[in-house]
Amino acid sequence: MRARDIQLSLSIAIGAVVAGCASKPVPEPVFPAFSQVQFASEIKTLSSDEFEGRRPATAGEEKTVAFIEQAFREAGLKPGVGDSYRQPVPFVELTTRPADTLVVDGPGGKSLALRYGDQAVYWTKRVETQVQLDKSAMVFVGYGIVEPAMGWNDYAGLDMRGKTAVILVNDPGFATNDPTLFKGRAMTYHGRWTYKFEEAARQGAAAAIIIHEEAPAAYPWEVTRNGAARPQLVIDTTGEKVPRVGIEGWMTNDAAAQVFAEAGLDYAALKAQAAQRGFKAVPMDLTASTSVRNGIRRATSNNVVGVLPGTKRPDEYVVLAAHWDHLGRALAFGGDAIFNGAVDNATGTAGLLELARAFGNIHPKPERSVVFVAFTGEEYGLLGSEYYAEHPTVPLARVAGGINIDGMSVNGRTHDVIVIGYGSSELEEDLRAAAARQGRVLVEEPTPEKGYYYRSDHFNLAKKGVPMIYAKSGVDSVAHGKEWGLAQQADYVANRYHKPNDEFDPNWDLGGAIEDLDLYFAISYRWSQEARFPNWYPGNEFRAIRDRSRADAAAQ
Repeated sequence: MRARDIQLSLSIAIGAVVAGCASKPVPEPVFPAFSQVQFASEIKTLSSDEFEGRRPATAGEEKTVAFIEQAFREAGLKPGVGDSYRQPVPFVELTTRPADTLVVDGPGGKSLALRYGDQAVYWTKRVETQVQLDKSAMVFVGYGIVEPAMGWNDYAGLDMRGKTAVILVNDPGFATNDPTLFKGRAMTYHGRWTYKFEEAARQGAAAAIIIHEEAPAAYPWEVTRNGAARPQLVIDTTGEKVPRVGIEGWMTNDAAAQVFAEAGLDYAALKAQAAQRGFKAVPMDLTASTSVRNGIRRATSNNVVGVLPGTKRPDEYVVLAAHWDHLGRALAFGGDAIFNGAVDNATGTAGLLELARAFGNIHPKPERSVVFVAFTGEEYGLLGSEYYAEHPTVPLARVAGGINIDGMSVNGRTHDVIVIGYGSSELEEDLRAAAARQGRVLVEEPTPEKGYYYRSDHFNLAKKGVPMIYAKSGVDSVAHGKEWGLAQQADYVANRYHKPNDEFDPNWDLGGAIEDLDLYFAISYRWSQEARFPNWYPGNEFRAIRDRSRADAAAQ
């Protein structure tokens, strides 16, 4: 089906939806035609060297935020934060200066020094000028998970105060492919590195070191190393007590094998045991020592928020979001570099701007308000969306649903639409119907073990109960087939993801991204015209939160 045919068919479908939701017939909307030329131009601008990698709290941020503000203004959006488009997000930037080695001392005076960068990376997110780890007893805690609903507690019976947790990445379901363990091969939140550091802190550990393996981590060591090399950002929680371990970090799988050998432990056997119910943590008879110094700089970054007010129910909302930030300019291993972030996420930001223009020009106008949010700090731990979820500009209980756009297709049209977190909410029914009108089908992500559902901004809104769609072009290429599509995806992760060469390419085929914008517009416009509030499917981890928030909203 040609792109224009797709637009016409979706226009007819939207008109039917609108007529069905209204008490009397309404004019059929004029469906927007998204321009590949304009879309490509915005991606090129946002990922240019001039924008310096779009790092929060830099000159690159100011250029980025001003660009988004101007686009929102031209689209006819009202400021979403009082009389401003900017929602200030207070950050602390920690410029980490780690010791050269992480020293592991064993019995009999044996010592092993893990080299920073090559064998281990470590930092502190405590807002302190120096953190010292001095002969901290090391404990292998398996996957470092506490989940009563699963009958799982890797810290059972342990006193971790002053100790260093050594932790496997991902979760037991990935290791065993057992569908009865967590979600089988699909990663759960308990498999994410962020959770593991948080849980170690709750247990009172002094340090937490995760063992890096490329398959369960979902990215090569270089990504971990590059991330540790740049300054860390955290939300400024002055006056609040936020538990953090003193030292967070990773070590390579080869380094872990050396450490376990130093302790006289069978690394492979212990990994296998850790994936079984009833695993008991193992004191390693080793100690860890290192130190980290911090340069501390407080700064403010910004979420950018624009609103198209609803014509009939302006106190109900649809949210469309993408993160504008990337990794900035860094002294990378091998030289100075700009992390341009063209795919991740200049594409999503440009897509958000295109949707804002489409809504600004649509007739009839949405009955619900449509909120457009460009988040900061996604690359630093979903910080902008975390702050927004705690300080929302609209009541989240009154949000019908939303879409998160993170990394759009540059490889052309596909037969499939990948849904990250497939089978989560009723929003997927609308997505499925709109995709079918394009001749496309919804599919589960091909690598659910990589935990992408927990690695983008929709997750923070989902934790508040808001149903969110995170979907994108699939891998079954119309022109080249599925194997080619999978190869392109793997090549991006291996060679460009979070690396300086994620740069704009004028030879990209943006046809698939344009089809995705058609989808996003079709379903979000439908939600903006309806009176229903979609929910998570029964059994979903966020269903109870949504039910409570909607009940509270109805009672007001």
